[in-house]
Amino acid sequence: MADVTLVSPRAAGFRAVWPGLVLLLVGAVVAWALSLGIPALSPLVMGVIVGAVVANTVTLPEQMAPGVTFGARSLLRVGIVLLGFRLSLGDLAALGSDGLLVVAVVVSATFIGTQAMARVMGVPGDLGLLVATGYSICGASAIAAVDGVIQADEEETAYAVGLVTLCGSLSIAVLPALAGPLGLAGEAFGTWVGGSVHDVGQVVATAAQDSEEAVAAATVVKLTRVVLLAPMIALIAFRRRRKITAAGGQGEGEGEGAGAKHPPLVPLFVVGFLAAILLRSTGAIPESGLDAIKVAEKVFLTIALVGLGMGVRFDRLRRLGGRPLMLGLAAWVLVAGTAYLGTTLTT
Repeated sequence: MADVTLVSPRAAGFRAVWPGLVLLLVGAVVAWALSLGIPALSPLVMGVIVGAVVANTVTLPEQMAPGVTFGARSLLRVGIVLLGFRLSLGDLAALGSDGLLVVAVVVSATFIGTQAMARVMGVPGDLGLLVATGYSICGASAIAAVDGVIQADEEETAYAVGLVTLCGSLSIAVLPALAGPLGLAGEAFGTWVGGSVHDVGQVVATAAQDSEEAVAAATVVKLTRVVLLAPMIALIAFRRRRKITAAGGQGEGEGEGAGAKHPPLVPLFVVGFLAAILLRSTGAIPESGLDAIKVAEKVFLTIALVGLGMGVRFDRLRRLGGRPLMLGLAAWVLVAGTAYLGTTLTT
């Protein structure tokens, strides 16, 4: 299987997806095991790496393609829905109006600013969008969610995941070292970390170097950023629909002409994500159930990201050059700087 071609599992028949799904499941198990040995890399990130290594070193039978597609697209959406169970309306209320304002400003400034820098640096539009979403919301999960709407090139998706992983890992060492000179400790440091770092695991690892108070504040702020995934995906879908409509009949662009398919204004998985938040807020799900859902969320997302990784080709990835790396580092400084300003103004 030289290239993973995205095909409809329904068209291929349900039985056709099983070979590819078994392959993705094995890849997810490997990714999970590797992440235990390298705690700085989450199973999601390791999933992309494992998928890419397999795709670039092994020639897989064509019958694997339907299952890989199903995992990379459909199971991804299931994982995003389950991500909503991490949040509740009570978490938002506990943050307070000042905290909510800081989160909104950090997310907006990072999302808009990163895309502006991407245009100046000449980084491709979809890659700039993926980086902007990953840095402003929740790293690999947000990138995968946006890819589910815009269906970017697999290389761009993998590059974006790599950038947020790199900078999130750097944050574990850099932010605690800067806490003293910047005069941040306890809740203030946790607020800064929650607003700056992308992956939940990296947030906890960074804040834990200060105190339990910092971890609690960082987690609440980080999960509040995740809530904004839903409106951001809806905004991206709306903009993509307008772009496709404007290009209609011209037959130009990368699939954005007359034959391009309009993404739904509010994707169904976003509706499910919001419904999960509301259900969690009712208190009807016991803690044991929430723990099981959290595990299932990671399983589905890891399987999906193994599938996305299998669409990556290293030779094409190299053609993207070093400009995306410069964009990622600049976006890291932007999100950390904006979060620091917001923290100092509200604490």
